[in-house]
Amino acid sequence: MSKALVCGAGGFIGSHLVKRLKREGYWVRGVDIKHTEFAPSAADEFLILDLREKPNCEAALNVDFDEVYQLAADMGGMGFIHSAECEIMRNSALINVHMTDTAASRGIKRYFFSSSVCVYRDMKHGEPEMPESGAYPALPDNEYGWEKLYAERMAMAYGRRSGMVVRIARFQNCYGPEGTWRGGREKAPAAISRKVAEVEDGGTIEIWGDGSAVRSYTYVDDMVDGIYRLMHSDLQGAANIGCPQYVTVNELVEAVARMAGKKINVRHVPGPVGVQSRNFSNDRIYSIGWRSRFCLDDGIALTYPWVEEQVKKAKAAV
Repeated sequence: MSKALVCGAGGFIGSHLVKRLKREGYWVRGVDIKHTEFAPSAADEFLILDLREKPNCEAALNVDFDEVYQLAADMGGMGFIHSAECEIMRNSALINVHMTDTAASRGIKRYFFSSSVCVYRDMKHGEPEMPESGAYPALPDNEYGWEKLYAERMAMAYGRRSGMVVRIARFQNCYGPEGTWRGGREKAPAAISRKVAEVEDGGTIEIWGDGSAVRSYTYVDDMVDGIYRLMHSDLQGAANIGCPQYVTVNELVEAVARMAGKKINVRHVPGPVGVQSRNFSNDRIYSIGWRSRFCLDDGIALTYPWVEEQVKKAKAAV
């Protein structure tokens, strides 16, 4: 039985990845600074450890693991990314420095690092697809992206020196059930689902900016499938993982409203928007057989009811 360590297993993508690895027959240890929020972890063993501390990384890796999946990071939605720059850079950098060094020194054979499309520069509407090489010359839009880019290079450097096989995925926006849906760290699909669920038919919700910013939203099952396929492939270097369907924020609101069966009015207000457009090539991940199976409407159909149920529970608890 193969053994895997999932760092960040208490988080959204990490908790879903644990479930996938269990279905594949792995023995899994999950590690995080917190427990899973919405359902018990599927991991065989779950350790509460602060991976910013080197001894805790050593404790996490005190088993002879075949694979390490490093998804632990200080992150959140656009509001958090712009308001917590120092915390993001310090906390995530400490985690990656200690975990990468410890994994290499322990002789880990395969190491996965979760990066982000935030490593790329801002793009214009209608710009041609950007391949992974477009991350250089470097000009990330935010400090979260700068830390991710450094951590990518560190993982690759340790891989070259130690012989550890390193696989790197640059995630596009990920959403789905059992993700953060309130509190400031939620991503746009969850935030908009919450806002729509909270208002009556014909109500008004607030959206940062004018709603024209373009993004791709990737359903969590697709993301986890991409992680698993990439880890077991021969594909070296960073690979984008994302749904090829690009929509504006206004179109995302329309998709959620359709699922909710509501007419929703939008009030555009000042707030952090991030880059104006995204358009990335998925050719590298396609080369190993991965394809996104969920369009936006399909994913929202699975996500909105879950968020709506959380809203109802929260109101009932007041």
